[in-house]
Order: sequence, then structure tokens, then C-alpha cells
Amino acid sequence: MIDAPALAITGATGAVGRLTAEELARGGAALRLLARTPSRAPQLPGSVVVESSYGDSDQARASLEGVSTLLMVSAGEEEGWPEKQLGFVAAAADAGVEHIVYTSFQGASADATFTYGRDHFATEEAIRASGMAWTMLRDSFYLDFVTLLPGPDGALRGPAGDGRVAAVAKLDVARSAAAVLREPGAHAGRTYEVTGPEALSFADFAAALTGSTGRPIRYIDETLEEGRRWREAFGAPEWQLQGWLTTFSAIAKGEHTHVTDDVELLTGRKPISLRELLLG
Repeated sequence: MIDAPALAITGATGAVGRLTAEELARGGAALRLLARTPSRAPQLPGSVVVESSYGDSDQARASLEGVSTLLMVSAGEEEGWPEKQLGFVAAAADAGVEHIVYTSFQGASADATFTYGRDHFATEEAIRASGMAWTMLRDSFYLDFVTLLPGPDGALRGPAGDGRVAAVAKLDVARSAAAVLREPGAHAGRTYEVTGPEALSFADFAAALTGSTGRPIRYIDETLEEGRRWREAFGAPEWQLQGWLTTFSAIAKGEHTHVTDDVELLTGRKPISLRELLLG
């Protein structure tokens, strides 16, 4: 594995990992693409695909040998993902990774309302304590998910009140990550808050979707109890239920309204708006 490129990206089969890899490959970067399912990874010039999983520390350590800079795209929401991330951080340090860039979450802290925000903060703390150089990209909620929010009945449900969220496009996250990876030393020890250009409410989302699709979309503000009952019907486990409910609670409390210029600072481009995203 020492002969593989020294710049590595995890989650190469997911949107953020793939978009980051494509952005860097266009500039001629040689990449080590880490994927749990290598056959699904993009085939890019000068890049090598390596099997690697957050849940297998031995495999992770082997896949990271010879890596100098690593983009660690946060794991998907599956059972045990916070513990798997901590194991991967330890494997990266053991393998001799010099600099780790982590896609964290806006407002990550030990007392964040959003339960995953606490988990992301625990990963940040492990990275800071590892001895590796680090850069944190604290992404807001993904703007791309807005189109997935309405149900078949045209209702966008959730206990978010009139709270707003500075949601960011995945492409802007990828462009920001690529900018850091091109010159990691210049960003060592820095935490960036990666947001969209505006903070929008769920009523704003519904109006934008109505305008772009011509289909009437309405926002139904639920209580937490109503939201729980609706989600329980899908058989979601309690940890996932808490993640979903606290997402809305954090938004309702105004914990994700902060808009920054960090995307433009890193990429030289203004972040993509919801209107631009919907227009394609």
C-alpha cells in the first residue's frame, strides 16, 4: 500500500467523497480512494481504489499505510457509526497519517441538541488528541435533501417550528474539502463552518419546491410527539428516532441559522442557493 497515492479520501462511493475526488482529479491529483465496496468507486485518472471500512480497524490501518493527508468523510447513519469512527481515527494515527480533514457538523459540541452533533464532536476530540494535524469542516444540513422531504401527499412534516437552517449543497462541501486538500498545511488547526448563502425555514423549502415542481407542497409543523409517532410507524430504532427528532429540535431552537462566508473563502465561489440547486 506504500506505493499507492499519499492523498486519501474515504467514502469514495458517496456523494461528498466522489465529488471531492472528481474535483481534485480534474486538477491532476493522484488519489487513494477508500471504499467499503470498491466496485462502486469512481474510476479516475491516476487514482487507486482500496477497500477500507470504518468498522474494520485492521483493514483500515493497512489501507492507510503511506497516507500523508486524509479526507475522512463522516460515516453514514448506521448502528454503531460513532464507535466505528473513533476506531478509524485510531487506525489512521497508527498508520502514520500526518493530517486528517474531517467533515463534521455545524454546531458540533458536547451539549448539542442534535445527538449526532455530539457524536461528531467526540470524533473531533479524538482527532485533536491523536497527534495528527487536523482541519474540521463543520457542514450544515445538506441542501440536496430538501427535494426528498415531502411525502407522497405533498406534505413536508416535522417539528421544526419556524426555525431556519443554513443548509449547504454537497457540491460546495466537496469544493471546500478539495481546496483544503490542495494545500493542507495552510489550513492546519482550522475549523470551518460550511453553510449555504441563506438560512431558510421549512415553509421556505415548501414554497421553493412548489415553485420549482408546480406541485403544491405544504409544511406541516408537528409536535415532537406527533413526529415520533409518524417515524415509529417505519420501525426506526430508538437511536435513529432520537437523531431525527433532535434534528428538528435543534433547528426549532435556532442552532443552525448561522450563515458564514467560509465556502467563498475556501473556494472563491459564492455557495449554491436552493433556487440554483432546484434549477439544476
